[in-house]
Amino acid sequence: MSKLFARIAAFFGNKTFAGVDKAGNRYFARKEEIDGIMKEKRWVVFKGEHDPTSVPVEWICWLNGQRKKAPTPEEMLELEARRERVRLNVALLKKEEEERRAKEGTTRKVVSSGKVAGPDLKSFMRQFPSAPEGDNLDQASDARPKEKEADEEKPLPVSTEPTGSGASYKPGTWQPPT
Repeated sequence: MSKLFARIAAFFGNKTFAGVDKAGNRYFARKEEIDGIMKEKRWVVFKGEHDPTSVPVEWICWLNGQRKKAPTPEEMLELEARRERVRLNVALLKKEEEERRAKEGTTRKVVSSGKVAGPDLKSFMRQFPSAPEGDNLDQASDARPKEKEADEEKPLPVSTEPTGSGASYKPGTWQPPT
């Protein structure tokens, strides 16, 4: 019974205030002995309703033991200022990209979900030479069945060794490229 009372008393009396974040969440730590080993327990007391998404990344790292020291208010302000600079830079780069595309006349259509539409297929097709007559395509498609017929007529050699499709293939001689 005294062990239980000691643990309850230690829980309320032995906690150390580690800090508070921008949302008002308070962070605490406590050192306790478990099976002869001193362990540090860390936890958060949420302001208002229990919302884990309101915990900043730096505090999550401290709670999980990835940081030895709790983040300081100065560090939190510096990181928030850095995040704001990154947001401003992203907005500036997006604006410059839109201006550049408007200048070039190659704007992409933006879908309502915020995703960029697929590539312009007309400009893609212009890369390939087109045959003025459709006969070239028919001739190429006619050549394939003849090859298949010729392959079917050849008898396949019976061998225990693996065979390849090339005339220069020799079993057991393959080496990985260097």
